[in-house]
Amino acid sequence: MAGLSSRTLAQIAAVGSALLILGALVFEYLGYAPCKMCYWQRWPHYAAALSGALFMLVPLAAFLWLGAASAATTAALGLYHSGVEQKWWPGPSSCSGGGPGLSGLSGDDLLSTEITARVVMCDEISWQFLALSMPTWNAILSCALVAVWVAAWLKAKQAL
Repeated sequence: MAGLSSRTLAQIAAVGSALLILGALVFEYLGYAPCKMCYWQRWPHYAAALSGALFMLVPLAAFLWLGAASAATTAALGLYHSGVEQKWWPGPSSCSGGGPGLSGLSGDDLLSTEITARVVMCDEISWQFLALSMPTWNAILSCALVAVWVAAWLKAKQAL
């Protein structure tokens, strides 16, 4: 990263977030339905990609920090989700094994055969690669993106 400009580094980080969103959408297309926490992890990537685009238009260091903070947020959410999947700590009751049970369902929902297809549990691993789940990969890759955002800021600071 030594020879790259702050602009190029910001582009790399923003495109990295966009690619992670695209990857999530591809997995969804392939039949891996996201849970509530999976959606939570996408929003900061959108913010990071937008931060990179804004930095291209108006090169303010604040956009670099917003990108870094967004990537750090999704990394933290990915780590939290990974812990929920591993049963290290409880997840949200609305999408984990400790949910409210049948009390939140209407009579029609109880009789429906479609509701179980819509419920995706946050505490179940739906896919793994090298023994790491999707939220874990998101956390790892997002930490790398934080480093790229910080490197972009350092380059921008040197240019002043």
